[in-house]
Amino acid sequence: MAGSGVFAEILDGETGVFKYYSEEEWKKSSSGKTVGIVNPTTRKTQFKVQACSQAEVNKVMEIAKIAQKAWAKTPLWKRAELLHKAAAILKEHKSPIADCLVKEIAKPAKDSVTEVVRSGDLISYCAEEGVRILGQGTFLVSDSFPGNERTKYCLTSKIPLGVVLAIPPFNYPVNLAVSKIAPALIAGNSLVLKPPTQGAVSCLHMVHCFHLAGFPKGLISCVTGKGSEIGDFLTMHPGVNCISFTGGDTGISISKKAGMIPLQMELGGKDACIVLEDADLDLAAANIVKGGLSYSGQRCTAVKIVLVMESVADALMEKVNAKVAKLTVGPPEDNCDITPVVSESSANFIEGLVMDAKEKGATFCQPYKREGNLIWPLLLDNVRPDMRIAWEEPFGPVLPVVRIGSVEEGIHHCNASNFGLQGCIFTKDINKAMIISDAMETGTVQINSAPARGPDHFPFQGIKDSGIGSQGITNSINMMVKVKSTVINLPSPSYTMG
Repeated sequence: MAGSGVFAEILDGETGVFKYYSEEEWKKSSSGKTVGIVNPTTRKTQFKVQACSQAEVNKVMEIAKIAQKAWAKTPLWKRAELLHKAAAILKEHKSPIADCLVKEIAKPAKDSVTEVVRSGDLISYCAEEGVRILGQGTFLVSDSFPGNERTKYCLTSKIPLGVVLAIPPFNYPVNLAVSKIAPALIAGNSLVLKPPTQGAVSCLHMVHCFHLAGFPKGLISCVTGKGSEIGDFLTMHPGVNCISFTGGDTGISISKKAGMIPLQMELGGKDACIVLEDADLDLAAANIVKGGLSYSGQRCTAVKIVLVMESVADALMEKVNAKVAKLTVGPPEDNCDITPVVSESSANFIEGLVMDAKEKGATFCQPYKREGNLIWPLLLDNVRPDMRIAWEEPFGPVLPVVRIGSVEEGIHHCNASNFGLQGCIFTKDINKAMIISDAMETGTVQINSAPARGPDHFPFQGIKDSGIGSQGITNSINMMVKVKSTVINLPSPSYTMG
């Protein structure tokens, strides 16, 4: 149960409101305000968290700066040791954290457990990778560049940036939080976490695992509250030295306001699935359903549009529809394939895209059905470019299909999008797949598999409105450090020793 057992101190027993974390303590906000978290399934308030004030954010930043200075001097092996400890604690307490995910974001129970375990594995891998790559430097000699004598030796090392602000999304609040926290900490930074409202309590439980591991006072903070009150204040705070954000259009706004600090942004996607005539249609159909509809399509790497060659479209649609018919729909507690989307506003947005497609003549392969936040899976065939669903990201269990007459037409549609996160190709011709991959303007292209983030040490990045920088454990560590050079100047070659 949330806020019980080892997690009891994160909950205010009198008010039933979860506390925020600062200075190695769980605290109540002086604002006296709270933020409610609505269960997507019941549509009733499930939890409440503190609404932190700007003054409390200032205090967190002040303490984080002080704590980082000491942490930067902590040996790498010691940083790794604490991360391994946090990973073990997180995995030990996977059940209560997973239960929070079920109630906050309607993630199926089995997938919620998987997210927590995966997060522990990510932390441990990051600890080991950090020791390897941060324990190495480079040595340069001046006479390797034309016109120079051997009079300068340059030693380079990687040093922390300072205070990292981490902002994960609702759909993977634990995993995408630790994918920012662990690289920041192993690199010698301090960390301020602003969790999403939906997913905040899951994040608070996760942070408590780091607390139990014994990280130094002030090194990790977690502030909850309304984005309208502390969002811009956090992202524009002069004490922040780096921002790692995963989410939607808000990231574009943050990027424009943040100033001259490193940014790691993973934003939206309209991941295209191109199916060629020679594709294994059974394989393609299985990946389209899993890739497009798992967790009700609420994944940045979900298949968001299918671009299928006309000659195989009917056969593919028959196979996809057969698999969609077998999907279970219902509450996350029952491990259903399709569960409620995260909020009523999300459900309304998805419905708007569906109604637009209906008005413009899309073919409905299933009847549109919605109960509250629960939307039944829907394939829309014969989608045209004038329909909103052809370009906008539904973040729901609705999948548009566009029939194409040529590979070039599919590539053009993919590249005409303002997004460029991932894409996939189904064909038995590896040479053709590589040519298409090179032509697709996306951060990653999957060949004969649906788009996916992971394994977590793989590079993960988007282009255009899909992001800035690259994620994945190694890339994230390198993004959260800067290079420092120390140059030793030697006497000129004419100088002779006595």
